[in-house]
Amino acid sequence: MVGKLAVFIVVAMSFSFSPPPAKVVLFFGDSLTAGYGLNPEDAFPAVVDKTLKKSGVEVRVINAGLSGETSAGGLTRIDWILRQPIDVFFLELGANDGLRGLPLSETRKNLQTIIDKVKVKNPKCRIVLAGMMVPPNMGKEYSDEFRVLYSEIARKNKATLIPFLLDGVAGIERLNQADGIHPTAEGHAIIGKNITEVILPMVK
Repeated sequence: MVGKLAVFIVVAMSFSFSPPPAKVVLFFGDSLTAGYGLNPEDAFPAVVDKTLKKSGVEVRVINAGLSGETSAGGLTRIDWILRQPIDVFFLELGANDGLRGLPLSETRKNLQTIIDKVKVKNPKCRIVLAGMMVPPNMGKEYSDEFRVLYSEIARKNKATLIPFLLDGVAGIERLNQADGIHPTAEGHAIIGKNITEVILPMVK
């Protein structure tokens, strides 16, 4: 009888002190998130994954970036992505909309609908929105509206805003590939460091 009781106590204690489940961080975006032109382990989601784990955080990072993705394209696949629970949702879309001169009313609507779907499936999920910019040749009115679009959406949804994803990387030749748009591995390392500082308090 004593032996059985001891076994029961040991089993009960193992359940009581079992580590909490890993936090799930999902990066949803275009070629910047996907790590265009690089090995997957050099893209900024992988950088964030490694850095968080080095900090002792149990985390599972998912890179759902797709090269060429627009906000409309993201909307068509978000339901499939949301089949799993998510603790932090990182949204990086809209740059391709801007480069193609698509109506920003549609971009705004698509991003908002994506966020709405995330909230419905994961009410406690923290949302991080990555802001982007478009080249000045798109016209001042268009570029100005594009710039404030992200801050307005973030404010409306109480999301955490990263004002410009490529801050400290854009326009620096050695940090970008030959196309001048997609960062090198070194550029992604900088982006990953900046993002980690934002996400770390959310997953601790």
